[in-house]
Amino acid sequence: MEGIQAHLFFGLAWLSFGAVHSILAGPKAKHRLGQTLGPYYRLSYNVLATVHIAAVWVFGQTVLSLEPYPLDPASATALTVLRVLGVLILITALREYDLGRFSGLAQIRAHKLGNPDPGDEPLRTGGLHRFVRHPLYLGAYLILWGGAQNDFGLGTAVWGSLYLFIGARHEERSLLALYGGAYTDYQTRVPAIIPWKGKAL
Repeated sequence: MEGIQAHLFFGLAWLSFGAVHSILAGPKAKHRLGQTLGPYYRLSYNVLATVHIAAVWVFGQTVLSLEPYPLDPASATALTVLRVLGVLILITALREYDLGRFSGLAQIRAHKLGNPDPGDEPLRTGGLHRFVRHPLYLGAYLILWGGAQNDFGLGTAVWGSLYLFIGARHEERSLLALYGGAYTDYQTRVPAIIPWKGKAL
């Protein structure tokens, strides 16, 4: 499998991930699976997503070339710096979340202790969230395009960016439903991905 055909098949693999991810995160599936899995829903969702994206990644490496592009040293260095910056932003952003809730472990722990479900996190507006509403997405974009140094990296950057763009739009609707007017106000003051307004809060 070569060229455009390989990229299209890789795009379909990303489409399968995005479709499953969106369906399982939707209110109907979340309600039904929540009734079945109880406090294990969030962890199961994360495990499935991790396995699925890993399968997409492996598939991409089998159909697309891993041979590095003949980049000049300055371009290669710039892409590497971009990728490292993305990793730093991603790690910093993750530290601003309750990773227990994020992973689903806090829900299981609360259930075992007989405590109520910890529920959703409060609206985050500090740290990197003062500059962009989705710092995790910003870090992911930088990592993706910093890795566009071969056919696989470029395909991953293109299809991964499309997934992030669509995912951000869905997430915005979910956040508006969850936080209401507080999130509407936050939207007016802080950009989504690119920190062009400076320190907004």
